Amino acid sequence: MHHHFSYIGSGPYCYANSFAMMFGDHAPSTAVIEFATGSPFGMQLIGGKQPFFDPYGWDPEKGFDDALRALGWTSNVTKCRSSEEALRNLELALRDGPVWVGPVEMGHLRHQPGMTGPIGADHYVVVLEVSGGRVLMHDPQGYPYASLPLADFMEAWRAETLDYGEPYTMRTGFERLNRVSEEDTILASIPSAIRWLSMEGNHKMPAGSLGNGEAAEELARQIGNGCDDELRGHFIHFAVRVGARRANDAAVCLRRIGYLEASAAAAVQAQIIGSLQHSLTMREDAAAAASLRRLAPTYEKLLSALKKAS
Repeated sequence: MHHHFSYIGSGPYCYANSFAMMFGDHAPSTAVIEFATGSPFGMQLIGGKQPFFDPYGWDPEKGFDDALRALGWTSNVTKCRSSEEALRNLELALRDGPVWVGPVEMGHLRHQPGMTGPIGADHYVVVLEVSGGRVLMHDPQGYPYASLPLADFMEAWRAETLDYGEPYTMRTGFERLNRVSEEDTILASIPSAIRWLSMEGNHKMPAGSLGNGEAAEELARQIGNGCDDELRGHFIHFAVRVGARRANDAAVCLRRIGYLEASAAAAVQAQIIGSLQHSLTMREDAAAAASLRRLAPTYEKLLSALKKAS
């Protein structure tokens, strides 16, 4: 295996990028922010159908408070009952500066090409201004100063087509409580990494859900018989891109704190997940299935390496 190398570039890192914008001059790297959310530590197949390269039972909102704590930051979360109340609160909050908003339904963000309605995809943005019936935002999908009609934005923010999160959620009052080095943030995040990777706790998952090695094996079986178009789209536009990057960021972060064996295990994961992009785009499903079978035992390897090092 090639010795892993840090990746910087575009990709679906919406909440890590949005947090980095809110942290301003004191922002750590997005790799460290992502690591602190716990997202790289596992794989899940929700209901036996929907795959994500993130931990069993995890969703972004479950990682945010852990991440902020490890990073030495705090913020206030607001969730509103009605669109009127949400808009009033947003306009009020904007007097103090930009506001972190999400999850929102990406399909309603019509400044993004091809978006014409809900697609069940969660997203996070930083709102800069509301005026003249439009919302001005930095959309970390690659659209600085994107402007959207208020009605579309409010529809996105209602988030009713997403399978986690509550309508009209925003974070304000970002405050740095203490200066934490990136290495100390990484170290502080190891216990939650181990917890997520070991699939401990009661996660109230839909029937048929699988995690880690079992998820990879089952997915290999499904894809080996031919990947359907919806699943393929989910993989090549989102899941593989974010999964490979998360695993690689985990490898880089773990190496920084001297967890060399765990770093090597995460690097192997990153390269296997990354290899799926070409296989699935080119419809070489048997090759993709073989990669997933190679991925399956790596979760146990990573877990034991993390436990040993800590």
